[in-house]
Amino acid sequence: MFSAAVAKRAETLHAGLPLNAFASRARGTDKEIALLVQRLVRHGLLEFRLGGSLSGAAQVVIEPQVPDYWPRTPKLSDTDTLVLSRFAYMRRRGSDLVLESPRSCALFRICDPTFAVTLAMLATPQLLKKLRRGRGFAAETLLALLVDCQILLRVDAAHGAGLRPSEGNDSLVLWDFHDLLFHARCTEGRHANPLGGVYPYATSIAPLPAVRSRWVGTKIDLDKLPIRDTESVRSTVKILRERRSVRSFDDRTPITLMELSQFLDGTARVRSEWTTAFDANGGGGLPITYTSRPYPSGGSSYPLELYLAVDKCEGLGRGFYFYDAGEHALVPIDVRATEFEALLKSAAFAMGESGVPQILITIASRFGRVSWKYSSIAYSLILKDVGVLTQTFYLMATAMGLGGCAIGSINIDLFARMTGIDFYVEGPVGQFAIGRGGESEASG
Repeated sequence: MFSAAVAKRAETLHAGLPLNAFASRARGTDKEIALLVQRLVRHGLLEFRLGGSLSGAAQVVIEPQVPDYWPRTPKLSDTDTLVLSRFAYMRRRGSDLVLESPRSCALFRICDPTFAVTLAMLATPQLLKKLRRGRGFAAETLLALLVDCQILLRVDAAHGAGLRPSEGNDSLVLWDFHDLLFHARCTEGRHANPLGGVYPYATSIAPLPAVRSRWVGTKIDLDKLPIRDTESVRSTVKILRERRSVRSFDDRTPITLMELSQFLDGTARVRSEWTTAFDANGGGGLPITYTSRPYPSGGSSYPLELYLAVDKCEGLGRGFYFYDAGEHALVPIDVRATEFEALLKSAAFAMGESGVPQILITIASRFGRVSWKYSSIAYSLILKDVGVLTQTFYLMATAMGLGGCAIGSINIDLFARMTGIDFYVEGPVGQFAIGRGGESEASG
């Protein structure tokens, strides 16, 4: 709760308040208003303006994309050389020009076209001393804000470092621009865009039919052909036809540790491992290890790893676990209770259920495992792997009499906080809920 004085002063936020009004050293009302502003930012309800007057148009508007963003301006010197990150891009959004990056915690709305010209210059490394000439305080502040958001990088001009390679992190060498952007924008956690089933075009275009309209021509009726009726075919067809998405679970008789072990053994365990030599330069060859698992993977890369959030499982304590597919073992990971609960509750929300799943499997990818070999198609191959693993989960759950449901959205920033792994090193690409099925109606 906030005092009446804070509520009164908060009314001035529609016109804007100077950022220095929210300094951490503030006391009394100022401290309360600072706390209120931080909470509003955390819920995406405030934006920051740079340049212009409080009543006039801003030169740049900063829109936070993650809950904990706060504008910071690291100190820059005349000898610093800056360049745009290769992941940064400008685009038209409605009638606005916006600058953003999948690495950035904020989006920058460029209202002053002279700033766009300055940013275009930064496609090549520029000495800050040169950039400062003839440009005001707002432009210099913007450069510092962009450095803080990793949209601009400080580079070694003498050696040209940073134009492609690591950008300060070797794991980024393995990412193409379009792949990292797609990963960050089709998941939760690193953008403030609408996500999921919001029916954005319901008022402008009719939905497509469930079954495609038929091609004109003479059809060949396959129903009239005989089928090979063997026991293995019948059992496979039976499982495929019985497969359903089960979103509610019977917590009176939860899944057991023995069942979970059988499920993981049949779907994700490493069956074999071997090493081959890759020779790119006619030398002695670079050893590459491969594995075989129950589901197919592009190039036998098998980049997917499983993390289990266990709410209820007979024989296994509540908590967060990593599945070691090579050893067929579960390894507990210590996480904050609030983050663990958020992970389970977000899955329940995505399924439209009030109760959380008995076990939530987060499918994460070691992205470099695929992008080390493949160019342009790396992320698409990873998503194909997620698809076949998800179907493998469905079929195994059906065969075991368990309920399962694939989940379409996931918060990559939450997972990064829980594991301590950067979202571009190893991050979630899918989720699957599993447990003892409840009595509610299942769906396809």
